[in-house]
Amino acid sequence: MGKPTGFMEWGRVHAHKREKQERLGDFREFALPLAPDEAKRQAGRCMDCGVPFCHQGCPLGNLIPDFNEAVFRGRWREAYEVLSRTNTFPEMTGRLCPAPCEAACVLAIDRDAVTIEQMEKEISDRAFAEGWVKPRPPARRTGRTVGVVGSGPAGLAAAAQLNAAGHSVTVYERDARAGGLLRYGIPDFKLEKSVVERRLALMEAEGVVFRTGVDVGGALGFRELRGRHDALLLAMGARKARELEVPGRELSGVVQAMEYLEHQNRRVEGQGEQQARLDAAGKRVVILGGGDTGSDCLGTALRQGAKSVHQVELFPAPPPLRAGDNPWPKWPFIFRTSSSQEEGGERAFAMMTKHLSGANGRLEALHAVKVEVQRAVGSAPRLVEVPGSETTMEVDLLILAMGFTGPETTGLVDELGVALSPRGTVQVDTRFATSADGVFCAGDASRGASLIVWALSDGREAAKSIDAYLSGGVSVLATRGADSPF
Repeated sequence: MGKPTGFMEWGRVHAHKREKQERLGDFREFALPLAPDEAKRQAGRCMDCGVPFCHQGCPLGNLIPDFNEAVFRGRWREAYEVLSRTNTFPEMTGRLCPAPCEAACVLAIDRDAVTIEQMEKEISDRAFAEGWVKPRPPARRTGRTVGVVGSGPAGLAAAAQLNAAGHSVTVYERDARAGGLLRYGIPDFKLEKSVVERRLALMEAEGVVFRTGVDVGGALGFRELRGRHDALLLAMGARKARELEVPGRELSGVVQAMEYLEHQNRRVEGQGEQQARLDAAGKRVVILGGGDTGSDCLGTALRQGAKSVHQVELFPAPPPLRAGDNPWPKWPFIFRTSSSQEEGGERAFAMMTKHLSGANGRLEALHAVKVEVQRAVGSAPRLVEVPGSETTMEVDLLILAMGFTGPETTGLVDELGVALSPRGTVQVDTRFATSADGVFCAGDASRGASLIVWALSDGREAAKSIDAYLSGGVSVLATRGADSPF
């Protein structure tokens, strides 16, 4: 380990953030880098446990103690080499991952975990700044082609791996630019798009081909696309949003979170015109949903100049500390405050929307009731309305950030014969293979809406299975780390 007593000598230090008023004035990233000396100390807090539970917590299996030790000893290039063996895009996870590895850190049993996510960002940003990350086209081509539908995290991770194995990869994206959720769903204040562009340019230099503005399942049918390639990977994400089924939903002023975020991201990139119905400036905003997407909408509304913002959650607020039935190393269900929630707005918990009202077709009010959780012996917990707790909230813009129900599957069943799961996701086996020969699926399209780190893991694992399918044997990706940049 870097320093045997480091975890006793140094406490966890979070990366500094830009001042609230400053960052609310633009859409640039809010997080600042750690000073090199502080990064060394934070890496030195890693205990190099006999059983590193952080490995279990990370879907990618990142070698966390190894890269922490390298940072502590000043071997930053070695740290990037170690990190990039298992993580295709550490610059993304270092900004966006909720860090299940930190929840599983042994230090987190009774004190603050190691700053693993921040360290990934520090390592990858330094690697790009120092010029260590260079295009590495494969030494030979196999003559086999793979089509990837979707350019989000899963599709990009799989494309990078398959290209490294020597296959010719074409990524098909419906939008005008590649990046999927990374480009259009994540606000710039969490991920500036120059970071995405940097990675896409690297992949293109390595030989990955991007075809944007191609609506697979629409203008280009799935059957036709399958005929063009030796294998096909479906990585379209899970974009079908959960609906609010209450009277008044049809009123103008009710929008889905992803439509709202995509509109602002396009504006920041100079791709789209401002739409008044998707602009929070001067409006009373209510966001239904307290997860990451809801938080992103909150930060966006504050930057747009909303008059007021309320973020409303259906369930009661979680406890400040782990409950007895939520022990380490499970993910801690505790009360959290995101960077956007630090910036402003109000939060409300245990509120159920009953109906919406307005005038002349426009939304004016949300009518809700308080709920509480009741737990009967032998049955699942249920939400029960609290009598006499009805409340009304004035609202001009209601943003629905209640999660996603699955992928858009139009054409998959009819054209490819792909089977769907009972949840409506694409059904896959342990090799990420669908019921159609040569067709695989990875990420949210098969898993359901989940974390970026799971999308990257699924994409990498699916790439191994596709490589084995094309080669008729063991995947080269599983044996010699074809993704390593060194």
